[in-house]
Amino acid sequence: MKQAWIIALKDLRLEGRSKDILTTTVFFSALVVLIMGFALGPDTTRLRESAPGVLWAALAFASILAAQRAFGSEQESGALESLLMYPGGHEWVFVGKLLANYLLMLVLAAVTLVTASLIYDLHYTHLPYLILTVLLGVLGFSIVSVFYAAITVNLRAKESLLPVLMFPICIPVVIGAVSATRVLTQNGMMDELYSWLQLLAGFDVISLLVATLLFPHALEN
Repeated sequence: MKQAWIIALKDLRLEGRSKDILTTTVFFSALVVLIMGFALGPDTTRLRESAPGVLWAALAFASILAAQRAFGSEQESGALESLLMYPGGHEWVFVGKLLANYLLMLVLAAVTLVTASLIYDLHYTHLPYLILTVLLGVLGFSIVSVFYAAITVNLRAKESLLPVLMFPICIPVVIGAVSATRVLTQNGMMDELYSWLQLLAGFDVISLLVATLLFPHALEN
């Protein structure tokens, strides 16, 4: 686990200096939320009903931008082989990259939630459950996006291949996160919320185990 934290702290330190990922993703997600707000019109009820889908669509597309930079510095400098020489198993490389990406995506999610609440006049109920929904939903996006970013990092068409590979796998995350957020923003039934949270948690656990086990083979090939 120490190796994973070293890699994560290295990536976070680089991001702290350049701020490339946060600047790009925050601007992109805010732009998506703003454009969709204008497109939906001034009807407050319509805006509130559409807000969960817009919110998670913005986070889903922004996660692609963040994931493309997960191995960006190593790929641009030709240091991927050096990355594989970190002591310990290669799965810790994935965990470290995932930790860094996850923390950055949580910052992005917080900014997007505030932006959406202002534009769509949202009132979040049961704040602890909202935080849990964001934690689980963002984790699902991060696991899948970082894993497929490793697979496509050396391909010429990686920018177009990453969303094609990622989005079909992320369908359970999108459905669960949007549905859970709708329950929380529209005072839905809590029993329904628990079912969606279980879906998100189950997906995260399974995808984390599968991605961690397959990552060494994916990166080497």
